[in-house]
Amino acid sequence: MARFLLIAGSSDIGRATTALLEQQGHEVVRTARGTDIIHPDVVLDATDFDAVDRVFAERGPFDGVAVFAGSLLLKPAHLTSRDAYDEVIAASLTTAFAAVRAAGRHMRSGGAVVLLSSAAAMDGYANHEAIAAAKAGVIGLTLSAAATYATQNLRVNAIAPGLVETRLTAALTGSEQARAASDAMHALPRLGRPEDVGRAVAFLLDPANEWITGQVLAVDGGLSRVRPRHRVTPR
Repeated sequence: MARFLLIAGSSDIGRATTALLEQQGHEVVRTARGTDIIHPDVVLDATDFDAVDRVFAERGPFDGVAVFAGSLLLKPAHLTSRDAYDEVIAASLTTAFAAVRAAGRHMRSGGAVVLLSSAAAMDGYANHEAIAAAKAGVIGLTLSAAATYATQNLRVNAIAPGLVETRLTAALTGSEQARAASDAMHALPRLGRPEDVGRAVAFLLDPANEWITGQVLAVDGGLSRVRPRHRVTPR
């Protein structure tokens, strides 16, 4: 049995990952910013470097950590305020950096770090500038940290999901027309489910996969790499 820390475990993907890991017999410590969604093991502002470090020091040791913190902002750059930009960067990139920093300090015997990027960092989508900047930063962080911490057998990988059906993305798929358009963007024509991403996170956390590091796994129904032929609707 392994012990894992899930930062922002109150997210839908975090909850799905928790369920998978616990089914496998692992121990999970979940954090959240508040207690309105779940009753976390630790209330944590994951943008606070010192607070994240204390979780590792006081609740560890951990065999792995996954970071699910993030936000959603769909605006072109010229309509994005500085406050909104800062919030996106803090939610996605600063939290990831804080976790890597703490893992490097405390997981001296190795383990796994899994970060959450996005298909928006792998391909160009209109009105995604702030999110793409943050999530592309997560990819850069993943690659550099994987190189830095390989000497202590600390593996660092990232997942880049497509559009996943969660509470966070509900506004994008609220109408039948919007849902159909979102489905059609993916070569495998459906939205992702939290457990699709959760299974990939669990795979990368698994100590059995100790020879995988510095990878960005696209769990996106082909969104970032595949351009299928147009489907013909039968008459």
